[in-house]
Amino acid sequence: MVDETAPPGLDTSTAHPARRYNYWLGGKDNFAADRESGDMIERAHPTVRLSVRENRSFLQRAVRFLAEEARVDQFLDIGTGLPTADNTHEIAQRRVPHARVVYVDNDPMVGAHARALLTSSPEGVTRYLEADLRDPRGILGHPQLKEALDLDRPVALVLIAVLHFIADHEQARDVVRELLSALPSGSYLAASNFTLDYSDRETAAVARQMIAQGRSDAHPRTRAEFAEYFVGLGLIGPGIVPVSEWLPEVPAHQRPPADQVAIYGAVGRKP
Repeated sequence: MVDETAPPGLDTSTAHPARRYNYWLGGKDNFAADRESGDMIERAHPTVRLSVRENRSFLQRAVRFLAEEARVDQFLDIGTGLPTADNTHEIAQRRVPHARVVYVDNDPMVGAHARALLTSSPEGVTRYLEADLRDPRGILGHPQLKEALDLDRPVALVLIAVLHFIADHEQARDVVRELLSALPSGSYLAASNFTLDYSDRETAAVARQMIAQGRSDAHPRTRAEFAEYFVGLGLIGPGIVPVSEWLPEVPAHQRPPADQVAIYGAVGRKP
């Protein structure tokens, strides 16, 4: 039965990554199918909640770097998910009040929460548009994007934990290239992606079986595959590392081991 509190047109009987992610982060904007999917994945990957927290922290550090040190004042955040504490626009506009942020997601529930995302600083701009990462042309050509962002000036393209929902690696790589090709010199890419590089053979086999059976929709990338997203870009800081190791703010002994995080992250600059 469809939940009566669901936005019109929302299928609550099928798990969605944004709502499952919300569940793992302790949010309330999810449904039984999302929780069941999340619990099933957590049984196979007991540290998944730690992974999503570390991934969220990486997003926040990356945006702070982009706003403070890289002096970027335009952000295109695709696969934004449901709003939680310290969204991209909040971090960016806290440091650069005139920052302009466009969020993109394909879940109607994210759209239903757009008011939370659209709260902008008086000097800045925040927009939300419903579109799919697999249609970069549709995103780049969207009237609201053109109104909010000046693509003749540097833009930070934010693809955090979303590329692994494109099953085919070559398609994901081509999407990144098409998006980056529309952005000028001085733009940045901040991205993260699930990996099995740090998993033991048994854990990796279970993960691949779940994907093959349709019980998991996150597709792992090797380090070499993830690096293809950044071809031609100048990598920032430590380069491609587990997200907990990218410009960390806590000492090494307080950071989780790579096999518990299992997500690569990096930030690169377009020359």
